[in-house]
Amino acid sequence: MGETAKPEGADDHLIFDKDVPVPVSDGLVLRANVFRPKAPGRYPVVMAMGIYGKDAHFGDAFKAQWDNLLRIYPDLCANGSTGHYLRWENVDPERWVPDGYVVVTVDSRGSGKSPGYLDPFSPRETADFHDAIEWAGEQPWSNGKVGLLGISYFAIKQWQVAALRPPHLAAIIPWEGANDFYRDWSHHGGIFSAGFPTAWWPRQALVNQHGSGDSTYRDRDTGERTTGPALSKAMLDGSRAGHPADLLTHPLDDAWHRERSADLARIDVPLLSAGNWGGPGLHLRGNINGFLGVGSKQKWLSMHVGTHYDSFYLPPYVAMQKRFFDRFLKGEDNGWDAMPPVRLEVRRPDGASERFEQEWPLARTVWTPLLLDASALSLSTATPAASGRASFEALGEGLHFSTAPFAEEQEFTGPLAAKLFVSSTTADADLFVTLRLLDPEGAEVRFVGAHEPVPVARGWLRASHRKLDPARSTPARPWHSHDEVQKLTPGEIYELDVEIWPTSVVVPAGYRLVLTVAGRDFQYEGLPGRLLHDNPQDRDPVEFGGTTTLHTGGAHASHLLLPAIPSATPR
Repeated sequence: MGETAKPEGADDHLIFDKDVPVPVSDGLVLRANVFRPKAPGRYPVVMAMGIYGKDAHFGDAFKAQWDNLLRIYPDLCANGSTGHYLRWENVDPERWVPDGYVVVTVDSRGSGKSPGYLDPFSPRETADFHDAIEWAGEQPWSNGKVGLLGISYFAIKQWQVAALRPPHLAAIIPWEGANDFYRDWSHHGGIFSAGFPTAWWPRQALVNQHGSGDSTYRDRDTGERTTGPALSKAMLDGSRAGHPADLLTHPLDDAWHRERSADLARIDVPLLSAGNWGGPGLHLRGNINGFLGVGSKQKWLSMHVGTHYDSFYLPPYVAMQKRFFDRFLKGEDNGWDAMPPVRLEVRRPDGASERFEQEWPLARTVWTPLLLDASALSLSTATPAASGRASFEALGEGLHFSTAPFAEEQEFTGPLAAKLFVSSTTADADLFVTLRLLDPEGAEVRFVGAHEPVPVARGWLRASHRKLDPARSTPARPWHSHDEVQKLTPGEIYELDVEIWPTSVVVPAGYRLVLTVAGRDFQYEGLPGRLLHDNPQDRDPVEFGGTTTLHTGGAHASHLLLPAIPSATPR
């Protein structure tokens, strides 16, 4: 196949080197695309490595998201960029190279143009990334400082490799990416996150496997497959891990998960962690816990709204990314050091507003327990008049506990948790806890999410995984060990602490909060969810389809702990 025409102006301000060899420590050679300024010199490097194909155009691989991004940001391919080099979850070289950066994108081992064994998130892949960073830092066009930037997979790899401390790594911006492989990615509260990894594996991983002759992706420059020469099915099958099956065979937070989770305390480079309030189940918890857990002395947290990808490309966010890298890759004294460590976009039913803070959780938080009353299905600060209980079929709709309409506006920003006293007719029970917002007419407020419309917050817990790590747990952030299974005695009451992923929301006067407690994923009517937990191998319907009873009042003070923020002007 011959070359295809590039848009006029695509190479006006950069040199593009395709399939550049990148040697790694075991002798394998990876392939990278390098975009660099035309003017000779040594420049800082903005780098990403992942499995989505460095030569697969964003619009070809993710057309629906591409079309939506163009609706949100019509100038994506204008005012300095043709969009020709845009790749899913990666920076646009045409918007970075003219500002004095080299952009390097590497196909991970076993993906795209890089040969080898495809094993996502593996220690070998992370070691390759370390070697690629060191290679980039020593090139004649490099000033020796490498920064990492990218979304999701490209963010997860940042956490992992930064813990290895490659000498040329100077700063990282993990944008919406997990770092605890068990709690963030594979098992939520001990429940296998079946929906995303199972669909993701063929849709985003196998289609980009090196040697895949079935891939429909074509390099817009050459017309050739983005996965290199086709290999036989037997060769492909033997050249990759079985990722969803691997997750199922590791139901506890064992060594396999730990070697795929970042050792946050070892990360010491400057950090800008960017998370999405609308990313419960994948793109939220890791960014906040990463900010809290890294050993870096210079670290910032930025929490935004919107879809999984639009904020990354919108001009104000690109300007923030560049300002951070200008400071730590170029050494510019641009005032970044004076930035407050926490930036929040506080959600409201009709939008969001920006605010800066000095810490997380916010020091002025008023931790507010709302008690559940099974007899009235209510949620309030008042202690129930009597003990009560309410039951639900575990695979049914569940129970809905509602506050009264709020008399005045109230903000809730921070971590939250539920303490629930539960019994089951079987030896186990899964709890799906969803915090929702209803307007004065009773209509659900659906916030724009990373992947789908989302409620205020979500949490999960398998009752047999109720064991807590006392050294890491707080009332607002229970930390479960996930190192053993403790089955239930049917009919016996157990105290369960459910971690609910952090949130930020303003509840206007007249609106109500509703806490839904169920034994299955909460989904909006007519809108199937993507991040589901419905694998029958993990959730035997005999054991997880029983009847669950929630106990309230008296000795069983089931409650929701909320982070109320006073309305006074923040310091």
